[in-house]
Amino acid sequence: MSDIAIKVDKVSKVYRLYDRQRDRLKDALNLTKKQCYREHFALDKLDFEIKKGETVGIIGTNGSGKSTILKIITGVLNPTDGEVIVDGRISALLELGAGFNMEYTGIENVYLNGTMIGFTKEEIDERLQDILDFADIGDFVNQPVKTYSSGMAAKLAFGLSMAIGFDFYLIDELTAVGDASFRQKSQRVFLERKSTSTLLVVSHQIATIKQHCDVAGVLDRGRIIFFDQIAEAVKYYDAICKQPNTPLYV
Repeated sequence: MSDIAIKVDKVSKVYRLYDRQRDRLKDALNLTKKQCYREHFALDKLDFEIKKGETVGIIGTNGSGKSTILKIITGVLNPTDGEVIVDGRISALLELGAGFNMEYTGIENVYLNGTMIGFTKEEIDERLQDILDFADIGDFVNQPVKTYSSGMAAKLAFGLSMAIGFDFYLIDELTAVGDASFRQKSQRVFLERKSTSTLLVVSHQIATIKQHCDVAGVLDRGRIIFFDQIAEAVKYYDAICKQPNTPLYV
């Protein structure tokens, strides 16, 4: 793939919408030849590439497809059509802590999640103290995650992702985790990662995109309507916000 970290190739995600629950059942059991659903394109033939070493922003209004493309890139969702090719190991900072086993301790979850993303026990051993220092949740690392606040679980998940080296980071709302001190620490580490990794940042905060990203893509109703320079991307986004019911497809 040469210098391309991620290639999104004509990706679509289509959901079937039913007016009645019984129509869903009929369709699932193949009891009718009549189409009893409407197709909703959450994504419609998305086509873009992210180069290695770039920091790319994705902006768009609610319902534009941002979360859907993030989940497809990470493999949480499968596309209806098209494909995503990722060249390297990816860390997804989306619903932080969502993959933890609530009955396991913080330490046990670090090893469980680290193993699931391809690291050996020895590799995790080497990074464990960095992970715990970053999360900074004290003795709670030895307690079941079910006793954590949502913020504590998120900090541990963020610490795991930041302390382990990845080729590619996918971040939903940059450093929105924890208190002010933790956010500042996360911001510093993020800036360090920019020099060695490829990052895709989704945010509603245009100032964040302007400050950190090299280029930006604008999503509108499941389609990429612009993918290039930040200043021009912001103009497209502003136009969508001012005229939300007017498609700006190109």
